[in-house]
Amino acid sequence: MIVESMNAVPTSAHTSRNGLATKNIRKMLLTFAITLLGLAAVVLCYLIYPGTPSKSKVMTFDGFIELPRSGLLTVLDYLTVNDQTLFVTSESSGALFKIAFDSSDLRASTVSEMPGAGAAHGVALVPELKVAFITRSDANTVDVFDPRSLQQLASIPVADDADAILYIPSAKLVYIAHGDANMATLIDPEKRATVGNIQLPGKPEFPAIDSGSGLLFQNLKDANEVAAIDVGHRSVIGQWPLAPCEGPSGMAIDSEQRRLFAVCSGNAKLVVFDLERHRVITTLGVGGGPDSVAFDRGNHRIYTAGRTGEMTVIQQDDPDNYRVLDRVHTHYGAHTLTVDPVSHRIFVAYASLLAHPRIAVFSAAR
Repeated sequence: MIVESMNAVPTSAHTSRNGLATKNIRKMLLTFAITLLGLAAVVLCYLIYPGTPSKSKVMTFDGFIELPRSGLLTVLDYLTVNDQTLFVTSESSGALFKIAFDSSDLRASTVSEMPGAGAAHGVALVPELKVAFITRSDANTVDVFDPRSLQQLASIPVADDADAILYIPSAKLVYIAHGDANMATLIDPEKRATVGNIQLPGKPEFPAIDSGSGLLFQNLKDANEVAAIDVGHRSVIGQWPLAPCEGPSGMAIDSEQRRLFAVCSGNAKLVVFDLERHRVITTLGVGGGPDSVAFDRGNHRIYTAGRTGEMTVIQQDDPDNYRVLDRVHTHYGAHTLTVDPVSHRIFVAYASLLAHPRIAVFSAAR
């Protein structure tokens, strides 16, 4: 005799439950996929659409200057302003953009483009010779061009990773920092040739000239230090820690008040360094991933920009006291800026995805 278990479940019931479980799993997976797509769409819109910067009590947003688009992604790098003209480099395409300002309407400014091979970084102008220099890290060259016509005049081979560049009028030399090579190159702008090298005790990021002492100060990203360089003697004459700064990148100098400002990409800080006592005197928090800093001597204001899309505005009350006035939200990847010492306008370079790259223009409100 066969006895059937009272707990036995019919095959049709098993099938029904399994089917219901499979449907529930499918619904959960579909909901999860839709949620991910929605989040991805929100992130993509945020990266693509360059919205109006957040309102500020101390800054006025004057509008955007749109630049030509080349490729899906455009990453802008250094900005150099001089005599109603702004030069902007593209790290992604190698192009150089020249913006000739329209005094009545900035948005009507004329934009010219000089294409180039290899990631473009810094620009140094030599007004007395009516020439300019641009670094190209991929090509390992410093190109010479006419800043009026944007015609290339020469190309000078240099060491790897040519990045930051500046002209030293007192020495009549162009200084180029090479991050990977831990060195600097000196170029005679009249001869358009390399005339010397300086070995550095770390990886250089941004240099700045102290007009008071005539020394060049160079931050060292891997050492978290700043070095003083006597360019005439081709030698490093001092080296000091910037702690608690981690990964010093952009730098600016207030020669009159004997202060150096360095932003720290590793821990989102700005440190104020005393050029006489050679020590950090104060530290302030700034936007994430700070890459550049600019000092407006006329307004005694410091501006920083970082990859998270925040421009931090800092007031210098006196040489030893500083306070954050505002944190202006710009756009993700807007990590470089410069300030015009005459008009006191601030220019912030926006990275762009599937859109035209652009420069956000601000005025300092009192």
